Amino acid sequence: MTALQNPPSRPIDHLVQFGAADAAALLIGDVVTTFAEMDAGVGRLASWLLDQVGGPGERVASWTAKTRAACLMPLAAARAGLIHVPINPLLKGPQVAHILADSGAKLLVTNPPRADILGDARPVECAVQDLKIVEEVIDSGGQGLPPSLAEPDDLAAILYTSGSTGRPKGVMLSHANLWLGAESVASYLGLAPADRVLAALPFSFDYGQNQLFSAWHAGAAVAPLDYLAPRDVVKAVARHRVTTLAGVPPLWVQLVEADWPAEAADQLERLTNSGGALTPSLIAAMRETFPRADIYPMYGLTEAFRSTYLDPALVAAHPTSMGSAIPHAEILVCRPDGSVAADDETGELVHAGPLVAKGYWRDQERTTQRFKPAPSVSRYGGTAVWSGDTVRRDANGLLYFVGRDDAMIKSAGNRISPTEVEDVAVASGLVYEAVAFGVPDPRLGAAIVLIVRGKGAVADEQGLLAHLRKNLPNFMQPQQIEWRDALPRNPNGKLDRVAIAADWAPKVAA
Repeated sequence: MTALQNPPSRPIDHLVQFGAADAAALLIGDVVTTFAEMDAGVGRLASWLLDQVGGPGERVASWTAKTRAACLMPLAAARAGLIHVPINPLLKGPQVAHILADSGAKLLVTNPPRADILGDARPVECAVQDLKIVEEVIDSGGQGLPPSLAEPDDLAAILYTSGSTGRPKGVMLSHANLWLGAESVASYLGLAPADRVLAALPFSFDYGQNQLFSAWHAGAAVAPLDYLAPRDVVKAVARHRVTTLAGVPPLWVQLVEADWPAEAADQLERLTNSGGALTPSLIAAMRETFPRADIYPMYGLTEAFRSTYLDPALVAAHPTSMGSAIPHAEILVCRPDGSVAADDETGELVHAGPLVAKGYWRDQERTTQRFKPAPSVSRYGGTAVWSGDTVRRDANGLLYFVGRDDAMIKSAGNRISPTEVEDVAVASGLVYEAVAFGVPDPRLGAAIVLIVRGKGAVADEQGLLAHLRKNLPNFMQPQQIEWRDALPRNPNGKLDRVAIAADWAPKVAA
C-alpha cells in the first residue's frame, strides 16, 4: 500500500464515535457496553480525572487488570488533555515506583492490594484512587466532557519499555501516533463492525493497547481477557464468538496444544503475531488448529508502533519473512552511512513516517541515540527510528530479520533489559556481580540465564531466588542461575559478556 505523505488523524478519544451508537463496543463477562454508553462513560471519567489532577498536561497512571476502567482510561485521559501511563499488571513494586517517579504521575488508579504492594515506594506527589471509585464515576450518570479538540502532535500516552541498559524508558505517543496506528491495523486486517476481537495481551504494550483502538476504529467489539491458562482463551473465544486473536509466539505454542472445540476454532478468521518470529513448524500447527483463519506475522517496536506485516497469501511461500511496510509507515534498509542497501544486502531497519513516536520522556540522550534524521531518500523525511535491528530485503521487497544489535532479551513476547535483571540481583546483597543473557527456548523464544559472582564461601541460592521473586515480575525470572568464583573481563576492565555467554553455551548441549 502507498503511504500518504500527510495522512489525516483525529484525537484518539473520538474512536468511541466510530461504531453504531447501539452496537457492542466492549464485552466483559455478561456485560455489554455499547459505543454510546462508552462515549458517555469516557466523558464522565475524563471530567473526574481532570478534577483529580488539577489541569491538563498531567500524567495519570493505571495499574490494573483488564477492567472496564482500564479499557476507558486511555481515551478518558486523552479527552481531558492528560497523558495516560498504563503499567503492566505483572510488574512488581520497584518497577512501578520507577515508572511513577519517572513519569511524574499525579494519580495512580489501582486496587488496594496493589497499592499495598507499592507501599512507601510510591512517590509522595502521586495520589492513589481505588478502581471501585472509577467504576462508580463511569456509571454516575453525570455530565461529562465533550470530545476533545487535541492537536495531532499533542501527547496522549507514555508507554514504558525496557532498554538494553538500565530501567524502563517512557516512549511518548501523540494522538496522531495512536490514531494512525489504529487506522493502519484496522485497514490491513480488514476489520469490520461484525468482528469481535479478543484482547489477551497487556494494555501496557502498544500491541496490546492497539487491540482496543483498531477494533473501535472499525466499529467492532473487544472482549478483554486476563488469562491464566490456554483453556481460558479457548473458553473466551467460544463465549464471545471471537473472530480476531492477537498473540505472541509462546502463547501460540500453548494454544495449538490446547483442546479446541471445532466450532470455536472455526470462528477465528484472523490471527496476528508480534513480539517474536513464528517458525514454519508453528505456522503449520496454527493452520491445522485454525483452518479458516488468516495468519498475519508482524514486526514492530514501541518507538514506531508497528513497522511491517506479511500478507497472509504470502505466508506459505515466505514463512520466515517479516513482510513489508504497513500503511502510514516507510521502511528502509540502510547502511551505516545512511544509504539504502541493495537487495539481499543486510542493513539496519529504519522506520520513517507519522507512526514514529515523539521520543523518550525526559531523556534527550537516549532520544538522540534512537530518533535521528531520516535518510535523505525518505519520502517522509523528518525524524526516523533507527531500530538497531539488522534485516535484509529481497528482490520482491519482502524483509527478513537477521539479528539484533543490542543485548535485549526477547522472552515470551517481552523485551527484557539484562541490566535490570542484573541490578536486582546485585541489590540482594548476596552477589558482587551478575550477567544476564538469553538462550534459545522453544516455548519462550528466549530463556534468561543469570551468571553471578557470589559473596561469601557458600552460595545462598535460595536467598537470591527469593529476592528475585519479590522484586522482578514472573517474565523476568531467570530459568537458570549459575554461581562463579570469577568472571572474565575485557581489556577495558568491564565484564566480558560475550565470553561469559560463550563459556556457558557448551554446558547447555552437554
